[in-house]
Amino acid sequence: MAVEVEVANELLRLRARMPQLTGALAAGADGLVLAQDMPDVQPEGLAALTAAALGVGRRMVDLAARGDFRELLVRGADGYLATYAAGPTAVLTLLADDRVDVGRLHLEGRRCGARIAELVAARSADERPLGTGSGRFPPPQVRGPIKGTLPVRIPPQSRRRP
Repeated sequence: MAVEVEVANELLRLRARMPQLTGALAAGADGLVLAQDMPDVQPEGLAALTAAALGVGRRMVDLAARGDFRELLVRGADGYLATYAAGPTAVLTLLADDRVDVGRLHLEGRRCGARIAELVAARSADERPLGTGSGRFPPPQVRGPIKGTLPVRIPPQSRRRP
């Protein structure tokens, strides 16, 4: 099963456990949507803003020497927006109405973020790039530098044997 489907199922289970949630979004740290369940919000725009907030949050905790970024909570007049780190490459954003139990929101958001981090990490382990022991192709050899030239990549089939 694709990781996006598994993440979407995790978001649906979270929304079933917490009826006060009005939306859930999992995105990469680059701002691309992994999965979403947000009927009233444009997910691509929120994913991009979440990535920006994640960057600012990481810089803030780094500058203040508070360790790794964990979460960010924003309260508006009509409810909450909570963002949770989901490993080093993903983020979970939840929208909740103003009647939500914030403690439970944090508990469920942290658990779901940890589960998404596991799913994304499992996918990353399965999708190694070429030349890293995947067994498909050896890494390309680079010759050079020769004065005044750039290094040249030699395809595996044209290499000469010594």
